[in-house]
Formats: sequence, C-alpha cells, structure tokens
Amino acid sequence: MELRKVRTKKQIEETARLASEIWNEHYISIISEEQIEYMVQKFQSAEVIAEQIKKQNYEYYNFVENGKSVGYFGFVEQEGGVLFLSKIYLLKSERGKGFSRQAFEFLKEEAKKRGLSKIWLTVNRGNKHSIEIYKKFGMYIERTQIADIGEDFVMDDFVFVYDV
Repeated sequence: MELRKVRTKKQIEETARLASEIWNEHYISIISEEQIEYMVQKFQSAEVIAEQIKKQNYEYYNFVENGKSVGYFGFVEQEGGVLFLSKIYLLKSERGKGFSRQAFEFLKEEAKKRGLSKIWLTVNRGNKHSIEIYKKFGMYIERTQIADIGEDFVMDDFVFVYDV
C-alpha cells in the first residue's frame, strides 16, 4: 500500500469518484440517499477538492493498492496549532487492512513535524464502526455538535481529538 499525494486534475477527479462510490456504499444505512448526494456535491466534488487544495491549503492523499486508488484522506493545518482531518474514506472491500491506521500514523508524524498540538475530526454519531476505530487510535470525544449544512440537512457529529 502506498500513500499518493493528490496533485493533478486527474487525481482530483479520481478522488471525487471514490467519494461518491464510498459515500453511497457506506452512509446509506446512516443518512438518506438525498443527504448523501447533497453532501458529496457540496463537500466532495472535484471542484470542491480542487478549491480546497489550491486556495485553502488542504492536502489530499489517495490510498493506492496494486496501482489502484482504494480510498483517500484530506487534512488541513488550522490556526491554534491543530490539524483537522477533514476526510478519511475507504472502499468497503479495503476496510480492515490497516489503511486507516497507516494514515493516522502519517498524520501524527505530520503534526509533530509542524509543531501542532492536536489532531481533530468530526464523525457522524451513527457511524459506530468509525467511532470504535478512532477510540482505538487513542482519540477521545471532546464534544458533540450539530451543524446546519443547508437544504434542511444537518451533520450530527462527535468531535474527536488526539493530543499529539
């Protein structure tokens, strides 16, 4: 398995394609199909990813296995000395193979190199499998939050933190 930094238009488009596939296979038991489509377009489209990389200093990496992208993660350094893990998603067939652990170790090293004190993320409160994984990584729930994302949809999340 390799981590490949997303840089080109083709890689951005591949990441957006993965987002749609992964969200539709994973979140259908947690949120509605309408909310999935809305969130993929609003937060995971090729245009949004390109904007985040070019103008908001986000970094995206694809998980590559045998030459094929099987998932991705995206993060950004924020004010206050923290790293925000905005996205981490894997195809269903690739879960349980240690990809998330490898990404988290990579992020811990990045945070240390940059002198950051925390890594944080949000996770849907109904996403029990991911919640258990984050706890295994040593993260803890700092708080809950409900965010209005438009079109009568909300994100009902736990905010997880890891102290670097």
